[in-house]
Amino acid sequence: MTKEAIQAVAAVEEKSRAARTEAEARVKQALAEAEREGQAQFQKARREGAENGRAMLKAAEERAARAAEEIAGQAEAESRKLCESAKARLEEAAEMIVGRVVKS
Repeated sequence: MTKEAIQAVAAVEEKSRAARTEAEARVKQALAEAEREGQAQFQKARREGAENGRAMLKAAEERAARAAEEIAGQAEAESRKLCESAKARLEEAAEMIVGRVVKS
C-alpha cells in the first residue's frame, strides 16, 4: 500500500470514529431530553390527578353534607309528628287512668 492510501484509510477511520462519537453524544442528549420531558409530564399528571382527587373529594363531601341536612330535616319532622301524636294521646291516657282509679 502506498503512503497516500494508508493516510486515506486512516482519515476515513478517524472520520468514522468522530461520526460515531458525535452520534453517541446526540443519542445520549436525546435520551436525557426525553427523560426530562417524561418526568415533567409525569409530575404534571401527578399534580392534575391530585387536584382532580381534591375536587372529587370536595364534591362528595358537599353531597354528603346536603344528604345529612336532608336526613336531619326528615328526622326532625318525624320527631315533631311523634311528639304531637304523643301529646294528643296523653290526655286520652290520663282520662283512662283517672277513670280506672275512680272506678276502683
